[in-house]
Amino acid sequence: MAHIAANLKDRDGSPEFAALLDESFNDKKSIEGSVVSGKVVNIDTEFAIVDVGLKSEGRIPLREFSMPGQAPNINMGDNIEVFVERVEGRDGLTSLSREKARREEVWAELEKSHEKEEKVTGVIFNRVKGGFTVDLGGAVAFLPGSQVDIRPIKDIAPLMDVPQPFVILKMDRARGNIVVSRRAILEESRAEVRSEILENITEGAVLEGVVKNITDYGAFVDLGGVDGLLHVTDISWKRINHPSEVLTVGQTIEVQVIRFNSETGRISLGMKQLESDPWDGFETKYTVGSKFTGRITNITDYGAFVELEGGIEGLVHVSEMSWTKKNVHPNKIVSKSEEVEVVVLDVDTEKRRISLGIKQAQENPWSGFAAAHKAGDVLEGPINNITEFGMFVGVGHDIDGMVHLSDISWEDASEDALKAYEKGQTVQVKLLDIDAENERVALGIKQLANDPFEGAMDGIAKGVVVTGTITEIKPTIVEVSVNENVTGTIKKVDLSRERSEQRTDRFAVGEKVDAKVISLDGKNRKLGLSIKAREIDEDKKALEEFGSTESGASLGDILGAALKDEK
Repeated sequence: MAHIAANLKDRDGSPEFAALLDESFNDKKSIEGSVVSGKVVNIDTEFAIVDVGLKSEGRIPLREFSMPGQAPNINMGDNIEVFVERVEGRDGLTSLSREKARREEVWAELEKSHEKEEKVTGVIFNRVKGGFTVDLGGAVAFLPGSQVDIRPIKDIAPLMDVPQPFVILKMDRARGNIVVSRRAILEESRAEVRSEILENITEGAVLEGVVKNITDYGAFVDLGGVDGLLHVTDISWKRINHPSEVLTVGQTIEVQVIRFNSETGRISLGMKQLESDPWDGFETKYTVGSKFTGRITNITDYGAFVELEGGIEGLVHVSEMSWTKKNVHPNKIVSKSEEVEVVVLDVDTEKRRISLGIKQAQENPWSGFAAAHKAGDVLEGPINNITEFGMFVGVGHDIDGMVHLSDISWEDASEDALKAYEKGQTVQVKLLDIDAENERVALGIKQLANDPFEGAMDGIAKGVVVTGTITEIKPTIVEVSVNENVTGTIKKVDLSRERSEQRTDRFAVGEKVDAKVISLDGKNRKLGLSIKAREIDEDKKALEEFGSTESGASLGDILGAALKDEK
C-alpha cells in the first residue's frame, strides 16, 4: 500500500492527499485481527451479511450463531460483535467471524473466572476420545472422563446438552486449550452436605439413602453426601446369604442409624431395626416339645437350618434328622427349600438359638421293632454293608442289625468267615438282642445251627485247676490245649511263684502242666491259666491242714508231711 500511495502522490502532487491515503490503508491494516461492531444487513440460507463500516461487507456462516442442537439466533438489523480476519480478501469481501469474536469475549471472561476460581456454565455436546467437549458460551473445553462424576456413570445421555456448572482446571490461550471438571463441583457440594449431615446425625435417626455398592459382607448406602455401612446381618431378621438377594445398586431404601462414631465419621446402618423383632414373645410360642412345620434354608456338614417364620430359624443337628440313617451327610436326608415337620428340643432366648429335631416328629422304628420282635426270632434280609468287624443286615423298617464277626461261624472267628458273603446277598439271621434306646440290634448266623462244640466247657470254671498239654512256646506266653476245643494261655508272670522260675524256656512242647483257671471266655472257648496261682493255693491248703510256722513247724516240715500223707 505504501508504494501505491507514493504513485498517487506523484500524480496528484498533494502531500495532504497522500497522508490521508496512508492513514486509510493503515486503519484497514490495524483492524484485522480485532473485534469490531457490525450490523446484519442480509441473511440467506447459509450466511449472514454484516456491514462493519468498510468498503466491502463480510459473510459469516449461520452455524456460528447457533448453540449445539439449536437454530441460529440472528435477525436482520441486529448489531453484533465480529472478529475481522481479513479486509477485502481475494473474493473482494471482508472475512468475518462471529465465533472468534465470541471466543475472544468468552476467553476474557473465562480467564477472570479461572483466576477467581469461580464456577462457569457450559453444555456437554459431544463425546471424544478420553472424555467430552463442553461449550462454555462460545469457547470449547475438554471434559476428561474421570472428571464427569464422583463415580463412574454408565449413561451420559441425561447430562448431554444440559447447561450445568463446571470448574476450570487449566487454560492455555496460545494453544486454545481449556480443561474443565464437573466432578469438582459435585465433590464440593457433597462435602457441604456431608458436613451438614454429620453435624445433625444421631443414633436412632431414620434416613433415606441409595445403595451405592454391594459386597459379600453388606452394602454401602449413600445418605446424600456421606456413606454408611449396612451389614448383611442388619438387613433382615431372616437369613440372608448375600446382600444381593435383597438389595440392588441404585435402590432407594429407608435405614436407621444404629451406631455413629463422630471422631471417625463411620456410620453403621440397619434395615431390620425398622421392623418388629420376631423374637419378642418367642418363648410363649416355641416351647420345648411343640411341633411345627418349617422350610429348609441352609444345609451344612453338621445339620440343616429350618425357618419357622420370618426371622426365626432353628438348627436340626445331623444326629436328630433320622432314626435309622447314620453317618450320612444331611443333604442325603433333606434338601434346600423342602418343608419339614420338626419338634422343638431346646430354646436359648439369650443366644437366640433353637434346637430342632426331625426324627422326633416321626414314629421311632426302633421302638416299633422292639415291640414286634423278641430275642430268638429268625429273620431274613439283605446284607447292606460289610466291614472288618462284621456285616449289617436289613431287618425291615430301615433298620439294620449287626452280625459280629464272632457270630458268623462256629468254626472260624477270623475275617476269613466274611469271604463267604457279599453285599446285597439275602441271608437268614437269628435275633440275639434288641437295644431300642441305643438303637442297636444284635444278630447271629451261627446261632441258626447247633454249637458243634457244645459241652466243651463242661466242668471248666474260674478257679478250677485243669491239666493241659503245651502246644506252643513264645518268649512271653505258653499256649496250652486243655481239650480238643478249649485252649489256654499262661503268661510268663504266671509260670511260677518264684521269679527266677518265670521262664518259658523251662517248658517243652508236649509237656503236661496243671494250672488254675483265672479267666474264662466261654464264647470263644479260651482260658487264662496260672501255674503260680495253683502253687499259692496249694501252699495255703497245706498251711491250713498241717498248722502254721508259728507253732514250731517249718514250711519244709509241713510240705514234707503233706507229701508223706499223700503217699
